[in-house]
This record gives sequence, C-alpha cells and structure tokens, in this order.
Amino acid sequence: MSNKLTAIDFETANEKLSSACALGMAIVENNKIIKNMHWLIKPPELYFRPFNTYIHGISEKDVEKKPEFFRLWPTIKKYLEGNIVIAHNASFDTEVLRKLLDVYQLDYPELSYACTVNLSRKVWKGFENYKLNTVAEHLNFSFRHHNAKEDAMACANIAIEALKKLQANDFNELMKKTNLKTIKFERRITVSIT
Repeated sequence: MSNKLTAIDFETANEKLSSACALGMAIVENNKIIKNMHWLIKPPELYFRPFNTYIHGISEKDVEKKPEFFRLWPTIKKYLEGNIVIAHNASFDTEVLRKLLDVYQLDYPELSYACTVNLSRKVWKGFENYKLNTVAEHLNFSFRHHNAKEDAMACANIAIEALKKLQANDFNELMKKTNLKTIKFERRITVSIT
C-alpha cells in the first residue's frame, strides 16, 4: 500500500448517494499537496433537490452537459488505486463512491481509507465540534466550504497538520500514534431475507 494520500470530497445532487454532481481531490506526497483536481459530474438521474443546490451552488444546468461518472472513472481511479484515501466524514464519501461503482457496475479499486473527523478528534482536543469548517478555522486555513475541490484541500491540510503536530513520518505512523486504523474499501454485502 502506497503512503501517498488522496483526499476526496463528493457533493450530491439529491438524497441518493449515487447522485454525485462534483468530486474534488487533493494528492498529498511527502506532507505537501502536489496536485488538486475538480470534476463536475452528471448524476445518473438529473434531479437536484433545492436544498442540495442551496448548500453547494450546483444546479442541473451546471452538469447537464458534463460526463457521467463512468466516463471519468478511468482518470479518477488512477488517483485512488493503491493509495490511502482520506475524507472528512469518510463514511459518506466512500459510500457515494460505492454507490456510483455499483450503479455503473465498475470494479472496485484496491485502496484503504481513513476519516479526518476521527483523526481530528484524536489530535486536537476540546473543539466545539469537528466539522470541516470548524477544524479548518482552528488550524488557520480558509476555504470555500461545500466546494468539492476546496473541501478536499481542507481535508488534505488537516492530515498534513496532524502529521506535523504528532511528528509522524508518514500517514501509517500517524494512524498508529492515534490508535486509528485505515479501512479496506470493499463492496458491501447485502443479504436479502425472503
């Protein structure tokens, strides 16, 4: 497993986890962000809930001519495969990824992931909450919240600051120092009872 980190953030069009309309990524190598990317994505169903648009500012018009996830997947997969993927509230972002892979019947990439919410709770004590904007504010970096690219950058910065604070050489050592573990990304097994 590589020690390169890929911070991700999805924004969704509606209540369905498969409705990703934006993806931001920030690649961290040697404790520095070396690359960041952003894609607007046409969801499988072109339906935006007004609340979601209110949160992230993306509408049907913004994505109607954008590629669907499966067309972007070969490019996106290169930045995930074999890396440690981090997200702020990783259970949400990894579930969005699972749903997209399932909807389009795509192979799961080989990766492990970790959550920077859990990491933040271990590294910095006493914050009123551990939302992305709260942690970022405490660490003195500003960003445009709910912009997928900027959220991914904020997440990457949290990991970098945690590495510095605990004087860890790499992310695996950081996880050991905080008694956290990376989680293997796998397909969810569903059991139907008839």
